[in-house]
Amino acid sequence: MQIYLPIAELPVSVLTILAMGAAVGFLSGMFGIGGGFLMTPLLIFLGIPPAVAVGTQATQIVASSVTGALAHFARKSIDFKMGGVLLIGGILGSLSGIYLFKLLAAIGQIDLTISVVYVAFLSVIGAMMMVESVQAIRAARGGSVTRRRGGHHSWIHGLPFKMRFRRSKLYISVIPPILVGYFVGTLAAIMGVGGGFILIPAMIYILRMPTNVVIGTSFFQIVFVAALTGVMHSLENQAVDIVLGFLLVVGGVIGAQYGVRAAEKMPAEQLRALLAAILLLIGMRLGYDLISTPADPYSVVEVEAEQ
Repeated sequence: MQIYLPIAELPVSVLTILAMGAAVGFLSGMFGIGGGFLMTPLLIFLGIPPAVAVGTQATQIVASSVTGALAHFARKSIDFKMGGVLLIGGILGSLSGIYLFKLLAAIGQIDLTISVVYVAFLSVIGAMMMVESVQAIRAARGGSVTRRRGGHHSWIHGLPFKMRFRRSKLYISVIPPILVGYFVGTLAAIMGVGGGFILIPAMIYILRMPTNVVIGTSFFQIVFVAALTGVMHSLENQAVDIVLGFLLVVGGVIGAQYGVRAAEKMPAEQLRALLAAILLLIGMRLGYDLISTPADPYSVVEVEAEQ
């Protein structure tokens, strides 16, 4: 069954979009990510314009993240205080990213920018996560357990404006969480992602949050940042396709619930290794598309005449 997308201006298969939404929603619930880093490249592979893919993807991120956040809320694995601090930076970063997106679109460089940023971040983060996961798996099989030293103080502990986060058992400055949130919010606006693939490693390795509250807190922050990003993309860039977004939401809501259940049955090391492999594969595919000769070397651009 085919349906025409008014903003993307092309027909697509309804079943294909629903299946993509369900698959990405499943991975979103499993890994505690918004899923945008998977869905946006998949939509681009289907022929959806990158700008429309980025703007529309925010709707699917909200849906899958809300269902995931509710599941973690029931398990009391969300640090709302830390999530609120991250959200402050996320909102500021999202607003900055939207206007940067608009500027790049105005000079005709947004498609290239989206692809290059995806290749860079997915490759670097995927490689780092894969190395760390393999080391953890080897250590577990060898009978040794690598633990982070709880009493170790990094440069973060010397910063001012400290706040106590009881759920995460932390007493740190609010500056690093706000900066992390700002960076993730900016990327969310430009790349059409929830930012979980950056936010989760940052919370674990920079903020030193316990892993049992990281995924739920990530979902909490992603819900609000993605919602703001979607609204701003619609108002500022007119790049949100409601029909496409609705189909992605339906599939994403269903898939996220099963993803949360599947995550409970897999060891954390294997989950990180699987996520790293997915990141690397998508990064390599996008990189290949950047350097390979396109099937159609020309594009039609509508230019408004100056009056």
